[in-house]
Formats: sequence, structure tokens, C-alpha cells
Amino acid sequence: MKIATRQLAQHLKKGLASLYCVHGAEALLALEAADAIRATARASGCDEREVFTAEPGADWSKLAANAANLSLFSSRRLLEIRIPTGKPGTEGGKALEALCARLPEDTVVLVTLPELEWQQLKTVWFGALENAGVVVEARAISREELPQWLAERFAQQGQHARLETLEWMADRVEGNLLAARQEVAKLALLLPPGEIALADLRETVTDVSRFEREALIEAIHAGDVGRIARAVDSLEAEGEPAPLLMWALAEELRLLVQLTAGERPRRFLDPAKIEEARRTARRHDDGSFGRLFLRAHRIDRLVKGVETGDAWEEILEFSLALAGKPALRAAA
Repeated sequence: MKIATRQLAQHLKKGLASLYCVHGAEALLALEAADAIRATARASGCDEREVFTAEPGADWSKLAANAANLSLFSSRRLLEIRIPTGKPGTEGGKALEALCARLPEDTVVLVTLPELEWQQLKTVWFGALENAGVVVEARAISREELPQWLAERFAQQGQHARLETLEWMADRVEGNLLAARQEVAKLALLLPPGEIALADLRETVTDVSRFEREALIEAIHAGDVGRIARAVDSLEAEGEPAPLLMWALAEELRLLVQLTAGERPRRFLDPAKIEEARRTARRHDDGSFGRLFLRAHRIDRLVKGVETGDAWEEILEFSLALAGKPALRAAA
């Protein structure tokens, strides 16, 4: 059985399944889904909790032993299986299949995974998880979906806002759900229940975007290698979240592709900024755009810990490539 994270709360009201598998691109939603399952498990009497983390070289035989052990201190327990890489390997895959074939009694199993490639979704072990329990997908929230997501969050705390207000806030959080959640929670403390006016929102919401990121975007369009390097160094030093920065850079890449295809930009921009982007777009062709999308995908996997490497070095290389410039080390 497959459900989305927004369906989980209603599902849990009907009772716990024996097994849950949480995976997806949006880390915040995956974390919240796992927390909701844990809370429901505790409320249903799962006072004991065991955690098996499938790190490289993990002994999967311990999982079978844990599953076979009876709970000593409570009538029910929660068994968590964490697979940070999303790749259990041959031994792990067989262990998961065996577990699904014979789920332990009086146990709720929770398997957590990162975003999976389509090949992993077709594996036998993932199919076993899907057939044995409930798969919860933490799908990424697109910019178009973000106002509705914000509206649902406001409704949970007795507040609501008009579409223009939700759109304004969506622009400020720029797809960063963690920042969005923090701002929504803050508004519950600062404003009373009921409608949130745009004027009130402007006074209370922190602008979580711009400044250094804008400086980097400007340097990219100017093709200034030195400024690009300094801006990336500054963002790293200031603790800028790498996923948020890559989201902004990927949006700029999509803008270049739209302009090259003769499409109208999907976000409002000053005409001067559009002309800057057009000049940058002329430095590229279909081949370079394709390579940039592949590089962005790799960096996404780096910042999520799926692959190893220096994410900030890759972000610098991506920024230079986006500007149509050679790698800094190659240019030196």
C-alpha cells in the first residue's frame, strides 16, 4: 500500500499497520512522517524501541535476531530499521525480504530510507516492504504546491490567509520547507487565530532569502570568476544551508533553459535581470544544460549524504559552469 505524507494522519487514526516504510525527496516531510508513526506507536503501547542502523558493513543477522526476540518490558515494541544510503546490499535485501515474509508479533516495524532511484523502487526487497505494509512517500513540494501546503499548516493552528498572502510567503521561503515550518510556527505565537493579513505577515516574517545568494547570482551573470569564488566561500562560512543554495542555483538554471526555449519566465523578474539571464543563456547549448542538470543531481545526492565528496567544492564548480566559465582550478 502506498500513501503520501499528507494522507498519513488520517491513516493513523484508523490504527497502526505492522510495517511502515518512509522514503522520499523531502527530508522534512519524511522526518515528520516517521515522528508521527513513532508517536502513534507509543500511544498504542509500544513502550520499547529498538533501532537497527544499516551502516556499511552492518551485520544483518542482528536484525533477524532482534526481530525474533520477544519484548521483555512491554506488550508491544517499535523496531526501527534505518538505511541511510538506501542500498541494503544483497545480504540486507534478503534480510528485509525474510522480515516481511514473517513479521514479528506485537511489533511495529518502521523502515526509513532517503530518496530512492527508480531502479531501487523496482527491487525485490522494496516490493516486499510495499506488499507487507504501508509505504509513505515524502514527495518534494513544488513551488506551485507550496501555497496550499502553507494553508494546510496554518489551518492546523487555527489560522488562514488569502492566496496573495500565501504566495508572498511562498516567495520568501523559496522552497525551503524547514524555514517555512519555522515561520508558520512563529506566526502561531505572534498572531491570534483567524485570518493573517499580508500587512501583518510582512512585519513578522523573516526574509530567509537573498543578500549573499543574490550576490552569487549577480556574479554568475557577470561571468566574474573571482566574485563567484568569494561569494561561495562567504556563503559556506556563514553556514548557508547547501540544499537551499542549490535550490536557488537550480532555479536559475531552469530560468536559462526557459529563456533559451523562448518561454516566458515562470517567476516575476525585473526586465534588466531577464536581460542579464539572456546573456548568460547564450553561453550555453543543449549539451551544457544537460551536463549542468546532471551535476545538480549529483550535488543533491552529496548534500543528502547519498554520495561522498566535498559538496561546497562541487557547488563552486557548478556556479562557474553555470556562468559558462572553466573550473577555477583549471583556469588557474
